[in-house]
Amino acid sequence: MQPTVKEPYSLLRQPALPMIWSMRPEARLSRQLARLRNARAAFDNTELLLREDAIFDTPVLRGLMGARNLAVVDAESGAPLGAFVDTAHREAAQAWLEGRGEKPAILTSHTPADIAGAYHLELRKREAAACHRLTPDNAREVEWRLFMTAYKGVTDFVTKYWWPRPAFHVTRWCAAKGITPNQVTTVSGLLVLACYWLFAQGLFWPGMLLAWAMTFLDTVDGKLARVTLTSSPLGNIFDHGIDLIHPPFWYYAWALGLAAGSTPLADGWFAPLMWLLFGGYIAGRLCEGYFARRYGMHLHVWRRFDSRFRLFLARRNPNMVLLQLSLLVARPDWGLLAVVGWTVLCLGVQCVQVAQAEAVRRSGGRITSWLDAA
Repeated sequence: MQPTVKEPYSLLRQPALPMIWSMRPEARLSRQLARLRNARAAFDNTELLLREDAIFDTPVLRGLMGARNLAVVDAESGAPLGAFVDTAHREAAQAWLEGRGEKPAILTSHTPADIAGAYHLELRKREAAACHRLTPDNAREVEWRLFMTAYKGVTDFVTKYWWPRPAFHVTRWCAAKGITPNQVTTVSGLLVLACYWLFAQGLFWPGMLLAWAMTFLDTVDGKLARVTLTSSPLGNIFDHGIDLIHPPFWYYAWALGLAAGSTPLADGWFAPLMWLLFGGYIAGRLCEGYFARRYGMHLHVWRRFDSRFRLFLARRNPNMVLLQLSLLVARPDWGLLAVVGWTVLCLGVQCVQVAQAEAVRRSGGRITSWLDAA
């Protein structure tokens, strides 16, 4: 085993280790560290030692490389998992990691949660960082843990409560077949167009079937990118661009489809409703963008109420539930009216949220996430 300063040091190599998300453990480590090459740029004469059978949350690796002579140990057993050590102490540290010696006195050991904390700004949640010792018996459990770690904590109720289990299995299948996140996103984009056409023709039931498939794949592509460590700036723009643009156009197509069916809108209602839909949607997004730029975090993670309100905010998935319910009672026009009303009401709440934040700022208070303070 020849050390280098930029690659993982895989200790206790075990050919029998199972695959994780269709990757060998050492390949997963290589992908993780390739994204963290600058994390150790300020350190000279240091070595990064990692057990091959240890599965790390990426924030733990980042934190591990943030200080000299730091070791990470299993939170339950205290078993060593990795160390970032001065080159002069490499052999002693390796012996300890391999179970052949005592921990070098120079090393300070911490659990993953101590090193990486619990607040994940990007994923909008509070969850203690973790590492796992991989065995043939716990591979599926570790995969599930990594999958849920990749899940956003603050999102709508459909994504949070309905999709995790089926999305896990589909994501696992995609990883096994070598399907990329961008390929999944491309299918989602095609479904967006198909739904628009079906809605505009008044074919609401087949349109809703494809719409639900699209929302499901919208969950799968992001999780696939995170668990396989294949996310990219271009893929992120592709995915979020589709998510940002298409919802109001679906509602517009739905309104067109009403005219082709048995429940058309009353005369003179089409234009005002579309103004309210598009205007409310755009204004709501602007509120969120303003808050994020001004306070450096998402509006939905400020207070506990804001996170709970996000579950039902007038975004695509909650609005689709309203449309779906309207189909069950054979009144798709009621669904559109419900989406318009809920959009306007939610915009009012968001304006109040922003105004409250401004009042706190003017009074000298600090805007911090309740998740970070927990």
